[in-house]
Amino acid sequence: MSVDGWNTVLVLGGIRSGKSEFAESLVADAPQVRYVATAADAEADDAEWATRLAAHRNRRPETWTTEETAGDPRRLADVIASAEPHETLLVDDLGGWVTVLLDPAHQPADDTATIAELATAIRESPARLVLVSPEVGLSLVPTTPLGRAFTDALGAANRAVADACDAVVLVVAGQPAWLKPAAPRPATVPAPGSTAGIPAPGSTAGIPAPGSPSAVPTPHGPAPQHAGPQHAGPQHAAPEPAALPDVLTPTLPPEPSPAADAGTPWSAPTMALPMLATGLVIQPGMELPMPDEYAGPQAVDRLATLDVPGAGLGVLDRVVGFAAATQGTPTPVPWDSVRVLLVHGDHSGGAAAGTVPGESARRARQARAGKGALARLAAESGASLQVVDAPTAGPIETAPALTPEQVESALRHGWRLAEQAADAGVRLLVLGACGAGTEAAAAAVLAATAGAEPPAVLGRVLNGAGEYDDAAWMVRCAAVRDALHRTRRSPRGAKDVLAELGGGDVAVATGVLLGATARRLPVMVDGPVGVAAGMVSRDLAGQARHWCLLADHGGHPAVRLAADVLGLTPLLDLRLDLGEGANALAALPLLRSVLALAAALPTHPALGGDQDDEPADDEPDFREPEPDGPGPTSTEPEPADPTGWRAG
Repeated sequence: MSVDGWNTVLVLGGIRSGKSEFAESLVADAPQVRYVATAADAEADDAEWATRLAAHRNRRPETWTTEETAGDPRRLADVIASAEPHETLLVDDLGGWVTVLLDPAHQPADDTATIAELATAIRESPARLVLVSPEVGLSLVPTTPLGRAFTDALGAANRAVADACDAVVLVVAGQPAWLKPAAPRPATVPAPGSTAGIPAPGSTAGIPAPGSPSAVPTPHGPAPQHAGPQHAGPQHAAPEPAALPDVLTPTLPPEPSPAADAGTPWSAPTMALPMLATGLVIQPGMELPMPDEYAGPQAVDRLATLDVPGAGLGVLDRVVGFAAATQGTPTPVPWDSVRVLLVHGDHSGGAAAGTVPGESARRARQARAGKGALARLAAESGASLQVVDAPTAGPIETAPALTPEQVESALRHGWRLAEQAADAGVRLLVLGACGAGTEAAAAAVLAATAGAEPPAVLGRVLNGAGEYDDAAWMVRCAAVRDALHRTRRSPRGAKDVLAELGGGDVAVATGVLLGATARRLPVMVDGPVGVAAGMVSRDLAGQARHWCLLADHGGHPAVRLAADVLGLTPLLDLRLDLGEGANALAALPLLRSVLALAAALPTHPALGGDQDDEPADDEPDFREPEPDGPGPTSTEPEPADPTGWRAG
């Protein structure tokens, strides 16, 4: 179950509002559900409460399992924290949990600390999680001390859980209203007893904490746009070769890292990290900036008022909303400064089965020399190109891909790359990768973070002769299977997944996403490595995925699944397969044109725009001349008649 990529959902509602039915419908498509019941059993003389509990039990499918936490309120956080990525949990409800928490049998207890523990478990849980809670804040203040204590504790719990969840919905009289994120698609609650599914809310780019990156001019001004072939008269001249892109060389830090692998330039510490000054490191639960909550919806609403002959931009209105939210303005401008980061890192062992030895290194040298598809498209788009080397990952079927020290260094290196781009005035990052075995590593990461089956997300292997190698595909599947079996008892934290399964390229890409989020810099991800990094970064800072844009899924199954989980709807469905980074650059001119059109078009006259009855002073007059009479029309000015009469 995923609700347009949101794994944790809080369902609020009043008594008999339909909140439980709505929550159950959200997990109706899950093969198995762990139903976590928090309320205590009914007293012997409370037949009405027993009837309510029986109705809840009768609605649950036979495939669901029930788990009781009424005996110990602290156990709820443990159940959520211990859930696996492939599991689906339905907690119903937090009102019963707070009732047990305030029971004198469990006092004295630190209610605030217990609620904080629950919120932390929800925020860090890799499982699919739906929680139900009553909304009592709209009623009158209770007249008894115990009633006031309940409403205060439940209000605090609802606020903490809502902040930890990806999505929040309020059900009123059977009608759901999505509170977080804003402006979803409408949905309906099924009638009591119905098993019909609920349409998922739509993804939006607007999130709280408005803000936008400052306009930092580049040292050399905006990147020049390629003019294209020139035409002289009726004869077409041969097209001129495209200019080489601005190929960058990563700068070395002034001092080496004290880590064991300090001899490699990619492992240098990120001295520009704002959190290092306070002694913190990259860790789960970081609070990074979010795009503007209001600019995105305002920009999309503004599109309906533009003076266009047709219906508008269609699904490409999403790129306008994304650009508006990340730029913090309802009238976003095209990205004038773009940098491509190509992360080069190989994977050894069975993950690289079927690849030509040295092919990825040749692609990286080709990009550094300003040649190949990626460099040509970068030159056409006026984008700079930077190739970043990551260390070769070990064979994941037998040993970890990286050491913990290498993971830390790779994350910081990626963060520093994003900071360097932001300091240079870059407005958009394009994240790509090349390397042997990257598809298998991405499949392993998806299996660990989203509960995916490796054969379902591992694309077919195309060898150097352009033929499909199914034997190599089976070797890759076996390598991922063995890696998952080897790590079945290992933690599934973000850094653990990078060390055991991801490798250097995924770790550097994850650091890029986190650093770009910290600097309010949007990133266009492209290919399995980018979306795998998005899955890992979600557990370090959930805000990172809201700064990501996916132009085309390329027909890759891993990209399709990760995009669904992350809530990244591809803008196009061209099935481009030009290599990671090149697919995004091929779509970039279209996206720029959409933004330029949305920013330049005026409001339609029927909605208060300019009527255009009279030509502007600086525009030529194309109106037909009025005829002077039955004779031929003359465009020459007629000499004035001193008598005031016209000759005729």
